[in-house]
Amino acid sequence: MTSNKTALVVRGGWDGHQPVEATELFIPFLEGTGYDVRVEESPKIYADADFMAGVDLIMQCMTMSSIEGDEFDGLRSAIEKGTGLAGWHGGIADSYRNTSDYLHLIGGQFACHPGKHPHERIGEQSDNFVAHTVNILPAAAEHPITLGISDFDLVTEQYWVLADDYIDVLATTTQRARDGDPWHREVTSPAIWTRQWGRGRIFVATPGHSVETLEDSNVRTIIERGLLWASR
Repeated sequence: MTSNKTALVVRGGWDGHQPVEATELFIPFLEGTGYDVRVEESPKIYADADFMAGVDLIMQCMTMSSIEGDEFDGLRSAIEKGTGLAGWHGGIADSYRNTSDYLHLIGGQFACHPGKHPHERIGEQSDNFVAHTVNILPAAAEHPITLGISDFDLVTEQYWVLADDYIDVLATTTQRARDGDPWHREVTSPAIWTRQWGRGRIFVATPGHSVETLEDSNVRTIIERGLLWASR
């Protein structure tokens, strides 16, 4: 009899990204596809080499926060040996800002999310929500994560990302240059990408600021597929 795979959910950090509610959205999916799921509220578990050796997939939702040296070493080692890492938005692309080796591991880092102009702001999170399009690259049309998905529109945070060219980009989003913006031409950032690291796979989707965004049919499908793709 084949045993279930193991998924580790690591969540926490900034509460504004609803780490508990957001991860609870996907835990039933993982359980339904044959994973035994363990949930941790900090990255301390990454330092447990014996446990990490048996982890097939890490779903991380940890915005900002910090990671200790032995914890990061354990995370990186597990991925290099075949454990998958997957996540969305700040829970993976804006984690552990003070650990540059983590940024190197992920390949793309949140820089900002230019929002509404000052005269349109009302002092709420929606000040940072703008209408934008996630553009699926032609080369990603047959990728198992984006198969059958066309360009789609969102009204939420649009991540401006600093990235390297070792990521495999599946989709992009373009920040417009509007009147009053200090940049003078459109800027295109990766919105969905994968990365091979050692024997492991990494999946990142930048949409996912709130549960509402995660429940968008395109976003949810891409993340569910990304979780399975990344897994050992």
